[in-house]
Amino acid sequence: MIEARHDWTLAQAEALFALPFPELMFRAQQVHQQCHDVTRVQMSTLLSIKTGACPEDCAYCPQSVRFETGLENEPLLPLEVVVARAQAARAAGATRFCMGAAFRSPKRRDLEKISAMVREVSKLGMETCVTAGMLEPEQAQELKAAGLDYYNHNLDTSPEFYSQIISTRCYQDRLDTLAAVRAADLKVCCGGIVGMGESQRDRAQLLVVLAQLPVHPESVPINQLVRVPGTPLENAAPVDPFDFIRTIAVARIMLPQAQVRLSAGRESMSDELQALAFLAGANSIFYGEKLLTTGNPDVARDQALLRRLGMQPEDLPQAVASDPAANGATANAAPIVHSPAARPTAASA
Repeated sequence: MIEARHDWTLAQAEALFALPFPELMFRAQQVHQQCHDVTRVQMSTLLSIKTGACPEDCAYCPQSVRFETGLENEPLLPLEVVVARAQAARAAGATRFCMGAAFRSPKRRDLEKISAMVREVSKLGMETCVTAGMLEPEQAQELKAAGLDYYNHNLDTSPEFYSQIISTRCYQDRLDTLAAVRAADLKVCCGGIVGMGESQRDRAQLLVVLAQLPVHPESVPINQLVRVPGTPLENAAPVDPFDFIRTIAVARIMLPQAQVRLSAGRESMSDELQALAFLAGANSIFYGEKLLTTGNPDVARDQALLRRLGMQPEDLPQAVASDPAANGATANAAPIVHSPAARPTAASA
């Protein structure tokens, strides 16, 4: 097993990015083979539990109140709706249920409702993840007490490029939330977005920041920008597919134990490009029709792709998979259906 390193330098990360593509892929595959079952993919489903009206100005995000994107705002979903969606996701093969709420930081009453959702979804035996903006230490502790497993809070890009994407909070705000999450003994889900106009050095620096954290994130989403009309990045130049795969491969090498998640942007990716991402070390995907506010490949396409590749979804924990009561909870679950108003954000998780 490869030990996690916390002393990566920018020069070392850039050297990885500069490797010939075949050599980089080979090195990434070596790490992946040693640290993970390369035939297994962790399946997560992401539901927008509160959509739009966010006061932040993240240039990629259609949920910002500052941009005219045609997105319909929606308050926190009722508890029973969230549980039904979680049941449907579990029945379709997801092992982690992620709940996204468009907040700068959740208020007291909102956090109470989110905590109730976490408690109920946890009863299904699924891993739980929440993304709801910045957290204070006591808020992170409350979510931990409710049974939360993961908290997502992406860094998005490098410290140097960050101010060109977001002005309503600073990079240290994000790092402070990550510290609060880790102090509460929650697992960290944290990654970034490729294709916002950042340089290769910015991508390398983002991965250095993640690798230098006292504990590496257990989950690292690598998002490809979804260019949403009405956002400042709607006309951003498409990212070169090989540059995107390089980012996944370097993430796999620098963060060997993490689940590297192929996240936003999959709807526009060919099966061949997704297969290349798995070869580069991606071993987690978002699963379902919608990813916050943008499309996502449907369940049938994902299942067919994995079959073609001889790969399969990660199993639910054995105790849950063999529990008749838990299985019965999803036997009559409704299919995964997302209303247009509840479509998650382009690259928030």
